[in-house]
Amino acid sequence: MAAIRRIAINTGGGDAPGLNAVIHSAVYAARNLGWEIVGIRDGYDGLLFPERYQSGGLVPLRRGTVRDIAHLGGTILGTTNRGNPFRSLARQPDGSVRETDRSQDVLDAMRAHGIDALIAVGGDGSLGIAHQLQQRGLRVVGVPKTIDNDLESTVMTFGFDSAVSFATECIDRLHTTASAHRRVMVVETMGRYAGWIALHSGVAGRADVILIPEIPFDLDRAAECIARAASHGRNYAIVVVAEGAAPRGGSMSIKSAQTAGKAEQLGGIGDLVASGLGDRTGMDARTVVLGHLLRGGSPTATDRLLGLAFGTAAVRALREGMDGVMVSIAPPHVRYVPLADAVAALKRVPPDGDIMLAARTLGISFGD
Repeated sequence: MAAIRRIAINTGGGDAPGLNAVIHSAVYAARNLGWEIVGIRDGYDGLLFPERYQSGGLVPLRRGTVRDIAHLGGTILGTTNRGNPFRSLARQPDGSVRETDRSQDVLDAMRAHGIDALIAVGGDGSLGIAHQLQQRGLRVVGVPKTIDNDLESTVMTFGFDSAVSFATECIDRLHTTASAHRRVMVVETMGRYAGWIALHSGVAGRADVILIPEIPFDLDRAAECIARAASHGRNYAIVVVAEGAAPRGGSMSIKSAQTAGKAEQLGGIGDLVASGLGDRTGMDARTVVLGHLLRGGSPTATDRLLGLAFGTAAVRALREGMDGVMVSIAPPHVRYVPLADAVAALKRVPPDGDIMLAARTLGISFGD
């Protein structure tokens, strides 16, 4: 395998606290080996559309560039949810917008800039793109990133702990206002296909009901749980619902339909649950949507450490000649798994998991 002189790093998909920690440590590790490292702006857009950027689509990364970023949220490189070079959007002469495959343009740009390998930081979608590019001949190491914690091949992804910590703090605050007004407070979290954030924050915050995508719910059963609590003197209730949760026999609540290059946008399940529980319990019910607040802010210490460990491990993988792998955490060790395995399936909440069993022991209802 050819010697490495210059590598690139990019961040794709939704942002997550800890991204800058990955960049920080990857730069230090690469520079310690005498390698150059550049950042690609906005996923792959920096390669495909360099003219959009006043100083070019690539950012030279040095120790001084990243010295003070590990504690910051977001990403200094930018990110995009529509940056798939295999399905890039292009405007046609008739004014319509169509998808076109520009993956070869990405590979050509990599070669033109003398980039020997890519560290791709992202979730299942971004890592799937990286895997396809790796199959086309680009040397790739992936770093898992998602606040949803839904990648199967790693115990944890950075961003998850920050999201759960913030959601739990919000639930803690809502206990007092819900009690003062004798209300049902419905807290809607992110979680399209997996309910990890809702489950962990709901249990930690001692919610009465938790609704997740893995378990189709029945609002009558959820209302029964609230009624039982009321019969024991509880004059309020906290319900946590993941955005992808759906009623038994129903479907996810969609705010806007899928368009070219963009998945459908979920939203509204919190309001539907609040309305249904209000009707069934006779209590005033309100909704709080946490949404992108879960992505924002500084990473927790756990996510900073995980990001720093992942960044150095990605460079170590390249130094040791690896290709087509993803960094993975199996505490206390960082390991490597094939990218193909990492993107093969989502990690969903198991019905017999320890947190689920603890929740049911505590009397928390899942509406089932």
